[in-house]
Amino acid sequence: MITTLADRIRGLASLFWREVAKFGAVGGVAFVIDSAVFIWLFSGPMHGSEVWAKAIATIVASIFSWVANRFWTFRHRKQANVVREAVLFAIMNLVGLLIASGCVWFAKYILDLNDKPSLFIAGSVVGLILGTIFRFFAYRFWVFNEELDAEPEFSHDHEIIELHHKSKTNSESGANPATGEFPSVKNL
Repeated sequence: MITTLADRIRGLASLFWREVAKFGAVGGVAFVIDSAVFIWLFSGPMHGSEVWAKAIATIVASIFSWVANRFWTFRHRKQANVVREAVLFAIMNLVGLLIASGCVWFAKYILDLNDKPSLFIAGSVVGLILGTIFRFFAYRFWVFNEELDAEPEFSHDHEIIELHHKSKTNSESGANPATGEFPSVKNL
């Protein structure tokens, strides 16, 4: 039982680790793009319009993120319908944009913090962390949710999940986890 539980935990961890690590790398580059564009905009062309500067920076970083996540992080889950995927991605990023811009708005208009470091921290640290958590789960479960096992690297993902589900179902029903068979009346 403990071995089965440990195997399930290791299987699920390896299943998500690939995606989390790649999502983190893409997110790191997107963070640099988002932050650089945000600082440039609110220090220059959009001085005084920090909320809009954050929104534009998020849009630029999101375009990079969609391409990188589609063709690298979630390439085994990308949808055949590119338009549907792009629309879902845009909707989820709109929510992420609202989270990040909302943090800048809250800092500027509620907390009355108008200095550049405070607004940067509100948008590109707090807002980006909250938005990133939302985006990972949104991308993983809604946007890039196709199960394409054509690539050998991902061909056993279903088996890991099915083993977990089968073992759980069998243990709850009283079946033998190794064979999936129920005990006979004479063995009871």
